[in-house]
Amino acid sequence: MDAAIQVRVEGAIGVIVLDRADKMNALTTQMLSALEHACQQLEDAEDVRVVLIESSQTRAFCAGADIVMGSQQGPQGKWARWSRAGQRAFERIARLRMPSIAAVAGAAYGGGLELAMACDLRIVADNARLALSEVTLGTTPAWAGTQRLPRLIGVGRAKQMIYTGAPIDADTAVRWGLANTQVPVDTLSQAARALAQQIAANAPVAVQAAKQLIDANAGEALVLGLESLASGFAASTEDMREGAAAFREKRKPQWRGR
Repeated sequence: MDAAIQVRVEGAIGVIVLDRADKMNALTTQMLSALEHACQQLEDAEDVRVVLIESSQTRAFCAGADIVMGSQQGPQGKWARWSRAGQRAFERIARLRMPSIAAVAGAAYGGGLELAMACDLRIVADNARLALSEVTLGTTPAWAGTQRLPRLIGVGRAKQMIYTGAPIDADTAVRWGLANTQVPVDTLSQAARALAQQIAANAPVAVQAAKQLIDANAGEALVLGLESLASGFAASTEDMREGAAAFREKRKPQWRGR
């Protein structure tokens, strides 16, 4: 695990902390890989029902990709490694079995906003500033920002944010639907955990199935969502148990259709 990514479990809440304060949590390839690993670690923890992603500081949630590292990749490296590393990590967050919450204080620019958008819910502090600022650096969003932002706030507003690269404040983020709620910066951690606990208090299988259904409706991993739900249903049938028993006993299964 990268030292800039901390993972802990607080009861039913799995917490991922971005902890590269001197660089405003700018993301490196090592951090992206660590985010993937953290997701797997929390999914393997049976008691975790909600994942919370937050920063160790209130100055920045995440300032985006590490520009120095990204500029060293070259065209082929940006295509083959850099872009795919972020897409893979953020898709892993989006496809978590359990709901995820981003607690955003300070700057969430570029890849930092794309990270927050990979989560199911976003709580923003009153000092939050959110932007897809890539055009101001001569590039474009590469970690699914052009896909997720229009789904959240509509095509027109997404184009405004992406074409100008200008940040929006917390009030605008809530009004546009980019954030679920705004809270004072000194209560952000408490508010995020309160929301996580409210979700965790509900039936976990029902919550997780609802997440898959909502994501499928939004066009995200439709086939995968349907496959997993169908597989779960099949596992509850007598035929599934008969099939496993027949395999172990090396005989032909006797299907009963239930």
